[in-house]
Amino acid sequence: MTPSPECPIFRLMMTLTQLADRFPTDDACYEYLVALRWPNGASCPSCGSTKVYRLKAGKGRRWVCKSSKDHAGKNYNFSALVGTIFENTNIPLRTWFQTILLMCQSKKGVSALQIQRTLGLGSYRSAWYMCHRVRSAMENTDFQKLMGVVEVDETYIGGNNRNRHAKDRKAKAYSSKKVTVAGAIARKGSVVAKVISEASSSRLHGFIMDTVSENVSLVATDQWPAYKRIPRPHESVNHSKGEYVRGVVHTANLDSFWSMLKRGIMGSYHQVSEAYLPFYLAEFTFRHNNRKNPNMFEAVIRAC
Repeated sequence: MTPSPECPIFRLMMTLTQLADRFPTDDACYEYLVALRWPNGASCPSCGSTKVYRLKAGKGRRWVCKSSKDHAGKNYNFSALVGTIFENTNIPLRTWFQTILLMCQSKKGVSALQIQRTLGLGSYRSAWYMCHRVRSAMENTDFQKLMGVVEVDETYIGGNNRNRHAKDRKAKAYSSKKVTVAGAIARKGSVVAKVISEASSSRLHGFIMDTVSENVSLVATDQWPAYKRIPRPHESVNHSKGEYVRGVVHTANLDSFWSMLKRGIMGSYHQVSEAYLPFYLAEFTFRHNNRKNPNMFEAVIRAC
């Protein structure tokens, strides 16, 4: 099913009620994971052997690999959760599935505290743990360099200086307290965002070389001096002179993504540390890159 421009993708996704009907038990969730992971039959996650059989005990959730020579002469016992974010979890799979669906549906993100309230979890820590495991699964591990017309820009994540304690405002320049994020977006395509140490020429040029193809038709940026002499076809607009678009040269699409990211951080999470910011970037970029995918929920499960 291909969504039309008039029909937002979020209307095409499952609701929590539909999810509950489709996965009424943990066993139903488990069988769904088995079907996605091993569509052509189970294989050993340790040695890759297909010489495995499913145990009937324990509700049939475990397999045994008969290739004993690869496991020190012993049979290797495993489940479909090995190597996934669900491995060794004590949280029901239905709760994991509900959390994933809520994170897919929330355009500006959903906080762990809201997940705890909505699903009735026993502790905030459990909700926080699940959310970060899901974000780690959303990280793009099959990245292809951007083509066509690509916009590149940098932004800074952090609160307003006036909201900080007086001692922090006086201690040093506030710009040093913010986290620098570089981003690139292909027109009507995918977006990439990455935390960098500073918006210097070396860092931004390295980011562009890692994310933008050599065969790109144009890289559009603003007038920031660090973008000069980048090794790609390049044009820029001068925001300081009131120039925001010149033909196909603009950064409007990336500015829109930055706006969504910052509204999500401000409204849903309120505060994000530098250590965990890459996980939130993975979440927002995944949702953007799968915005036209009615099977976004399945895409996350596959990545888990």
